[in-house]
Amino acid sequence: MSHPALDAAKLRAFLVDQGVDVAGELTVDLISGGKSNLTFGVSDGKSNWVVRRPPTGGLTPSAHDMNREWAVTHALQGTSVPVATTVAVDPEGEVIGAPFTVVEYVDGLVVRSAQDLAALSDDDVARNCEALVSTLASLHAVDYASVGLESFGRPEGFAGRQVKLWARQWGHVKTRDLPDLDTLVAALSERVPAESRNTIVHGDFRVDNTILAKGDPGTVRAVVDWEMSTLGDPLTDIALMCVYRTPVFDTVLGFDAAWTSDRYPSADAIASRYAELAGIDLGDWDFYLALANLKLGVIGEGITHRALAGAASDGAERAAEATAEFIANGLRQLG
Repeated sequence: MSHPALDAAKLRAFLVDQGVDVAGELTVDLISGGKSNLTFGVSDGKSNWVVRRPPTGGLTPSAHDMNREWAVTHALQGTSVPVATTVAVDPEGEVIGAPFTVVEYVDGLVVRSAQDLAALSDDDVARNCEALVSTLASLHAVDYASVGLESFGRPEGFAGRQVKLWARQWGHVKTRDLPDLDTLVAALSERVPAESRNTIVHGDFRVDNTILAKGDPGTVRAVVDWEMSTLGDPLTDIALMCVYRTPVFDTVLGFDAAWTSDRYPSADAIASRYAELAGIDLGDWDFYLALANLKLGVIGEGITHRALAGAASDGAERAAEATAEFIANGLRQLG
């Protein structure tokens, strides 16, 4: 059984050509999609895989880079960072008309919604948060050159380029004018830290972008959704993880998220624990929080932009309602 965005017969032929043992015809089921890349569960009745491809409409530059996702997860095989085993990639989109990646299915627990979180005890939630922060610190500790990612990005000047990147993205996705966004961009441009560490950054790290061990939310089995990853300033990762805790992020997602729940530690507590585990100072923390707010504001706008362009997603037309609040939060952060 195929899906309009993933032809099962073409995918099977591709996997066989790549030397993958495929026992029978493939079934394709959409796991999630619409707001970011589309994620499919694929099975031949014996083995299970996960296939990821970009959305079918309203794409924005650099936001759905499957080759980037493949490069980093392939390089992290065998490191202390838990990732799914990579299987195959079509970098040019020759098979289905869009690039896609194939990885082994990781059986585990995904905590996405407040309802999912309700099934966990307070101790589970505390241990889960500790595991998440520890996993992010472990990622930032990987020697990227030793795993072949020395050309994965341009880490020097990363934070300053991020300000410019999200300003450009706004130009691609805005559905109305928002003068405060220009004010925030200008303020951030004046506050870019002169020095920073350079590491692999995930670019989208929170609980629902991980797969946890069933029965043990304190163990991360795999980190997923790597399409925003690059080499850069690790404080952008932890700041984004913290700003994702903002309640209005529920509007971006279109549901009550687990990660915005007040059952998790505060953003300040998470940042302090990360600094302790990583053995670093948080530097100009207000800059990083403001930058994260800019990013989430533009992301919310982009989700609505794609919905208006025809990408199917329940409630996506409301995501941009959060943008102004994120931008205002960013401006308040900078004083």
